[in-house]
This record gives sequence, structure tokens and C-alpha cells, in this order.
Amino acid sequence: MKHKFLKGFVIGTVSTVGAIAGSLLAFKKTVVDPIEEKENQIEESRRRANRKSHSAHQG
Repeated sequence: MKHKFLKGFVIGTVSTVGAIAGSLLAFKKTVVDPIEEKENQIEESRRRANRKSHSAHQG
């Protein structure tokens, strides 16, 4: 009886940890990565506009 409980407890713990890790990975892929990608795109556009502005006023 003790071995069945221990085996079930270990399997349940591993399954729970796996489910939590999977949800965190899915959250990162669907929420965090698009936000970071958009921020990088905005930063690149800002740099490009800054270079364009400086070159237009060179004389």
C-alpha cells in the first residue's frame, strides 16, 4: 500500500510540475514574446527615424 501511494504521489507531482511548466511556456509564447517583438520593432523604427532626421539636416 505504501509503495502505491508513493508512486502515485511522485507521478502526480511530476505531472503537476509539467503542466505548470507547459502553461508558463505557452503564456510566454502568446503574451510576452509578441510584446517584446513589438517593442523591438518600435525601437528600430525610432532609430531609423533618428538617422533619417540627422541626415536630412546635414547641410
